[in-house]
Amino acid sequence: MPLPDGDSKLAHSLVEAGALLLDVRTQAEYDQHHLENSMLIPHDQLAGRVGEVLKAQGGDKSRPIVVFCMRGGRAGTAKQILLQNGFTEVTNLGGISAW
Repeated sequence: MPLPDGDSKLAHSLVEAGALLLDVRTQAEYDQHHLENSMLIPHDQLAGRVGEVLKAQGGDKSRPIVVFCMRGGRAGTAKQILLQNGFTEVTNLGGISAW
């Protein structure tokens, strides 16, 4: 069963258990404010950088990923890219303020 989206409590527990926290905003947005231990790959670069996500996941496409952006739209696109590339446990936190 896919992970539900928009659940801050779930996102926190997944990250505490070792999930990747993936920020898909722009570099400028990240530089202004970012979540500790998050990995930045802007959503418009993600399709070409999926290998970096796989490497960060230790080669395990079933390891959970929490993806977020400013409000949730770009994170939704990123989630679809990850799912299309075989990652199975991806949740869209939505916006960074949900953290």
